[in-house]
Amino acid sequence: MNGLPFSFHDAALIARPSGALFWPAERTLVVSDLHFGKVERMARRGGPMLPPYELTETLDRLLADIAETDPRIVICLGDSFDDLAAARATGDAVTERLAPAMAGRRWIWIEGNHDPGPVGLGGEHLAEVTLANLTFRHIAEDTETAEISGHYHPKARVILRGRAITRRCLLVDANRMILPAYGTYTGGLFCHQPELAGLMRPDATAILLGARPVALPMPR
Repeated sequence: MNGLPFSFHDAALIARPSGALFWPAERTLVVSDLHFGKVERMARRGGPMLPPYELTETLDRLLADIAETDPRIVICLGDSFDDLAAARATGDAVTERLAPAMAGRRWIWIEGNHDPGPVGLGGEHLAEVTLANLTFRHIAEDTETAEISGHYHPKARVILRGRAITRRCLLVDANRMILPAYGTYTGGLFCHQPELAGLMRPDATAILLGARPVALPMPR
């Protein structure tokens, strides 16, 4: 299976090239910040007109991850739609693609700050959920629990093989993990910015996404 294996609170996890997190022992696939309908929302608010492919690309990526990992549980860590109007505008298209993949699985929508959870798509709608010893929520909290969250869309600028590159990344330290945004056109926050540098411990690791994810000390 593609991805970078690593351990977090005795859980053997895999950071997948797509930005998803897979937990084989629990057969659980986790994604964050899908932001379905971002192009529609930007056009509605007078923003730049972007190619209308983000919905299809994000769904294609998600369905490919599901096909490869065959999860028993799927957790979406909030901001699954870009806003409530985007959910109304694109919900039918998302339902048509996702309904077959949701059938027979436990599907958990975590509430985000952009939307309260896509209630029309079925599944469970929760503020947070704990599986085994890991707690999943949208925004990181000041806590000592083993926490996995999203919201910040972390990315890193590093020098690899003499070239400066920017990639989405997963951040992890002893008690906290922050997943990258999964959706197309979601942008990101550099991990050296105060919001992320202040959350993560000095010894935090960044797992840079790509065909072969790479782990390195979190750039600061």
